[in-house]
Amino acid sequence: MDLRLTGRHALVCGASQGLGRATAFELAALGASVTLLSRSADALAAIAAELPATQPGQTHGHVAVDMLDTDALAAAVAGVVRNHAVHILVNNSGGPPPGPVWSAEPDAFITAYRQHVIAAQVATQACLPGMREAHYGRVINIISTSVKEPIPNLGVSNTVRAAMAGWSKTLASEVASDGITVNNILPGYTRTPRLEALVEASVKAGRTRDEVERGLLATVPAARFAEPAEVAAAIAFLASPAAGYITGVSIPIDGGRTRGLN
Repeated sequence: MDLRLTGRHALVCGASQGLGRATAFELAALGASVTLLSRSADALAAIAAELPATQPGQTHGHVAVDMLDTDALAAAVAGVVRNHAVHILVNNSGGPPPGPVWSAEPDAFITAYRQHVIAAQVATQACLPGMREAHYGRVINIISTSVKEPIPNLGVSNTVRAAMAGWSKTLASEVASDGITVNNILPGYTRTPRLEALVEASVKAGRTRDEVERGLLATVPAARFAEPAEVAAAIAFLASPAAGYITGVSIPIDGGRTRGLN
């Protein structure tokens, strides 16, 4: 099975922590040059210095930009591809705050849509020409199992993640003949700052941490939280030559929590 990414360039969004950070390490370990993107320049510089570089010509860099500022994001990604075509794009951004959908302010939906769907659109548009020229492209979106089963108390997130899934499925059919695949990873409960924030929100509402975590794990057949590297491994596979005939799919990495068959 060919998992080698030597000579490929990956742009990983939301790379300063959590799943983005873990993904950067997995892609670098397979030989890709990695550009990290998030708001935190200092954190990105430190991570870039830690990434493995074992292949000739393999180099790593970073660019600091807020994905909510989509004009700045478009300019930043355009600057990246001017220097080195991007073959692997990982669209990833922090989730909207928790809360029921009925009480969410309209602006919360607009903000989340811009940070996720519009950000993915402008980043992908900038990267597609290089992918087409190489006849090799991987667009991988880290979204949520809520596109299969809406998650209670994540009203805005459920809404916007579903929009991302529709965008991705549409794009997949449009670019497949160019050697470009478009897929979604749907992480379950994973030990990331996002999970910590959700747990803390429940603790502040009057429950103990143990109660919250036991309640979450009661829905997971694997009876544990995922580690970021386990989700990143699936992303790295989708980025590889071995996954060249997989496109337009949404893959839960959730320890069996999603009950639906599709």
